[in-house]
Amino acid sequence: MPKHEIIISSDVPGVDDGLRSFLRRVVRTALDAEGVDVPCEINVLVTSDAGIHGINFDMRGVDAPTDVLSFPMFDLAPGDKPPEEDADPATGLVPLGDMCISLERAKAQAKEYGHSNRRELAYLAVHSVLHLLGYDHLDEGPMKAQMRGREEAIMAELGLERKEST
Repeated sequence: MPKHEIIISSDVPGVDDGLRSFLRRVVRTALDAEGVDVPCEINVLVTSDAGIHGINFDMRGVDAPTDVLSFPMFDLAPGDKPPEEDADPATGLVPLGDMCISLERAKAQAKEYGHSNRRELAYLAVHSVLHLLGYDHLDEGPMKAQMRGREEAIMAELGLERKEST
C-alpha cells in the first residue's frame, strides 16, 4: 500500500491533531478505494467562509463562499491513475492537487442535514479527492450519478453512511 503524504494546514481555530488525523484517514481511504497505487501528496487547507470566498474569487472568479474547492494537478478521467512518472524526484510523491474546505460551511451543512460535523467534513474531503481523480458532477446525469455512487461507497467504508430520516 502506498504511503501518501496528506499535508493539512488551517487558518481557523478548532483544527487539532485529532481532526488532522481524521482527515488524513479519510483522504487515504478515498485514495485506496479508488485504487491509487502510487504515493501521492495532497495539500488540504481548512479555512473559513471568508477564506474560501477569497480563494474562490481569486482562482475561479466566483464571488461567493462555497463548502469545498478542489485543484487537481492532472486532467484525469474517473478510473485513471496519477502518472507515476510525474513524481517529485526529491520526495517520490506524485503531487495530486490541493483542496480547501470551509470549516464554517461544513458545520452549517452538518446542522442542516442533521448529521455530525465529522461526517460532513469527511464527505467534503471524499468529494474533493474524487475531483482530484477526475470525477465531476456538472451534468445531472451519468457523471453525477457515478460520482455520488463512489462517494457513498467510500463513506460506507468509513462507517459514515448518511442516516435515513424518519
